[in-house]
Amino acid sequence: MSMFCFQCQEASKGVGCAIKGVCGKSPEVSNLQDLLLFVTKGVAFWSHQADLKAISNPEAEKYIIDSMFITITNANFDANKITEQIEKGFAIQNNLKAKTGTPEAELPECATWQTTNRDEINAKSETVSILNETNEDIRSLKELIIYGLKGVAAYAEHAANLGYSNQEVNLFMKKGLLATLDNSHGVNELLPIVLETGKNGVDVMALLDKANTESYGHPEISTVNLGVGKNPGILVSGHDLKDFEELLKQTEGTGVDIYTHSEMLPANYYPAFKKYKHFVGNYGNAWWEQTSEFESFNGPVLLTTNCLVPPKESYKNRVYTTGAAGFDECPHIAERENGKPKDFSDIIEHAKKCPAPTEIETGTLTGGFAHNQVAELADKVVDAVKSGAIKKFVVMAGCDGRMNSRNYYSDFAEALPQDSVILTAGCAKYRYNKLPLGDIGGIPRVLDAGQCNDSYSLAVTALKLKEAFGLDDINELPIVYNIAWYEQKAVIVLLALLSLGVKNINLGPTLPAFLSPNVTNVLVEQFGIGAITTVEEDMERLILS
Repeated sequence: MSMFCFQCQEASKGVGCAIKGVCGKSPEVSNLQDLLLFVTKGVAFWSHQADLKAISNPEAEKYIIDSMFITITNANFDANKITEQIEKGFAIQNNLKAKTGTPEAELPECATWQTTNRDEINAKSETVSILNETNEDIRSLKELIIYGLKGVAAYAEHAANLGYSNQEVNLFMKKGLLATLDNSHGVNELLPIVLETGKNGVDVMALLDKANTESYGHPEISTVNLGVGKNPGILVSGHDLKDFEELLKQTEGTGVDIYTHSEMLPANYYPAFKKYKHFVGNYGNAWWEQTSEFESFNGPVLLTTNCLVPPKESYKNRVYTTGAAGFDECPHIAERENGKPKDFSDIIEHAKKCPAPTEIETGTLTGGFAHNQVAELADKVVDAVKSGAIKKFVVMAGCDGRMNSRNYYSDFAEALPQDSVILTAGCAKYRYNKLPLGDIGGIPRVLDAGQCNDSYSLAVTALKLKEAFGLDDINELPIVYNIAWYEQKAVIVLLALLSLGVKNINLGPTLPAFLSPNVTNVLVEQFGIGAITTVEEDMERLILS
């Protein structure tokens, strides 16, 4: 076994990738990511020691967020960049140790092991496997915490890029990481931390919602162009709106058009971005289709976050990464320094030399149904429910992926009765957001709140409906949950919903490989977590019964 990873839905054979990642990462990158997490736990240890002595350590807290994000699925495939981050972790640990002094308690190895030799780094990376925890239930819960924290880190980083932070969330990230180091913790100690991870997921999504809406306005009902213009363009994928804003500003008046792809689609819903005449619309579909769509786009592509598929040689020179994203030999746009914007001049000049995008579809789609917009429609929605025009809301948020079994979600959406409305966020929507599903009294039957983090909007919407109908329990609402997952941001969305008391969530297309049978049983017994079956069976069970 040259590696082991089971953090995403495509884990090989539903067990784990042991030879090469289905995502495309090599054993070297996978092992280095394991070592980066190991070193990050060491930084969390020393950062906690600094907290105990009231020593401010924002650099360590930023490092934890950055490192957790780097290890998320489909973010960073660059072994050299990951190694540099490991070495940076050593320096931060040494700095904190010098400030705090060595505690009397026994130190975990992750807080002491260091080397300046890269061969030794690579050798060590092969020894810090997830499988070192031999108790599968403890391993399952610890990894559930870790994967939830990766999602928290992603959203915390986007908020931080806009100048927003939540110190309680930062402190909990350290608590969660340290909990995975405590060998005295059993199932009874780890389960509450899993739910606390979900609670912090709610908090960080609320923080990011505030950061986005105070920076760019509340998303509003928007018609998004799916066609192309005649100018060369830059295609922006990923999730980071600050990167998107800075690129829009720097391309204004250059003759280069801007398009969104996959999870960047919801940028079309924000009022602040609509003033840019060279912002043409959305190009393409979910992240996994990029190997054909990046090819036909013809111009350069900016990956602002995860959701990168290892690029083909034919367009590899046109893929630029920034932030947590990275791929060997792809140009990387450096971070902001001294409050200045990122410098996108290289990708802009590249775009000017490229032909315009090849059109792959025409028409429009409608989105922008985040919680503020839905609140404005609340009376109309409540009346439709009371009259029986709307009988069920179906939350179909989450991630899309490559497996043919995900056709289930398109089929399920098409099979829904005409008196049901889909609430969605994340790239799972690409399975049905272009289907002609119509509307109910002017209310579209697919209400897209935005990115995966905007699943927070779906929770806010549910809580507002609960209040409007005078219900005591959110589970009394005519809402069912049929969520697709792929990576760790979907994990934190799931944990966030559980922390809000939502029960009977259906998860697919498969249950996570990192859930042991016993942990799965606990989730089933306490929260009613279930797996999808067939469209016909689930339609009868969830909608028609």
